[in-house]
Amino acid sequence: MKQIADKHVYAVVMAGGIGSKLWPLSRKKSPKQFLHFFDGGTMIRKTVERIAGAVRMENILIITGKQHWLLVNDSLPDFDPANIIIEPTIRDTATCIALATTFIRKRDPDAVTIVLPADHLVLDEEQFLKTVAKGVGLARQQRGLITVGIHPDRPETRYGYIQVEPSVMIDDENDDPSDDYIALFRVKTFAEKPDLATAEQFLQSQDFWWNSGVFIWHVDDITREYRRSLPDLFEDMENVHAFIGTERQDSVIEDVYSWIHPVSIAYGIMEKAEKVFMLAGNFGWTDLGSWDEVIKIGLGLEGRDTDGQEVIMIDSKEVFVRKPHGKAVVTVGVDDIIVVDTPDALLICKAGESQKVVKAVEMMRREPGLEGFL
Repeated sequence: MKQIADKHVYAVVMAGGIGSKLWPLSRKKSPKQFLHFFDGGTMIRKTVERIAGAVRMENILIITGKQHWLLVNDSLPDFDPANIIIEPTIRDTATCIALATTFIRKRDPDAVTIVLPADHLVLDEEQFLKTVAKGVGLARQQRGLITVGIHPDRPETRYGYIQVEPSVMIDDENDDPSDDYIALFRVKTFAEKPDLATAEQFLQSQDFWWNSGVFIWHVDDITREYRRSLPDLFEDMENVHAFIGTERQDSVIEDVYSWIHPVSIAYGIMEKAEKVFMLAGNFGWTDLGSWDEVIKIGLGLEGRDTDGQEVIMIDSKEVFVRKPHGKAVVTVGVDDIIVVDTPDALLICKAGESQKVVKAVEMMRREPGLEGFL
């Protein structure tokens, strides 16, 4: 497969989330994108290495919070600091993407941008790159907004959804006969995270897909949609654009972020956009949004920690343990549990219930004296 070497193709890696669903390992000071779940580096490192198969390294930008830029440097010590964009505070994905787009537009007004989260897992990287390559071609050809959907296999309440038109679009001009077929759909609407009953309806309808958080577009097209749907944010970013590269750049961004209201890209832009397409993503995607998801894809071994040491099970089965080095864990007479141990916090959870960890995090956030454990 041809790799994208076009100098006008950019990538934005969003690395501003906290990942509280993987507490107690993922914290404010060390979110999941900076954790080592794989051999060879952190999740953000793996994300950058993956997208580098489609985008020139000098065209990859990382956007993160000011409290995390040192973690970016630790994960990617050779990454160009000039390509790290700092958000003063977290203002959700529409603001994050608007700021990154403003920097790219300043650098290259003819850019096509691939936007992707830093903390998602892709098992089939070759198919991912094929999907991204097709998306880049479509962004130039169709001049609309491209998103990537994942076909759901369960009624998941943790993901946003994309509803598509029932018929597959024909795109012969952009299809390389040597590539695997990647279905293209016209998007009808976006849906926020549903309750269980709604998620079950989505699954039965067969026209709803999970929103992977991967987007592809020409900077002109996404800028036009900001101007139309979020005009105040558009004007704020026009102000930022004027000061990029000057000594006032950081102070202007600080000022703008002090009054911006958080809004997601799905709600603020994608739901209202006039021309949106979805590519079917079939590359082994997960957002690692719970400990059960970590177990499901095999990042832990039954009855052993991730290094296979210092765990003893007696009359126990289906036990997942993640712990620091140098600490022994013994389970006796327990089944179907998750144990995640850190130096200052311990999670013990029934398997299949780990999505409720976020409720515990919310309770701790409200309890005096517990903020330091988040």
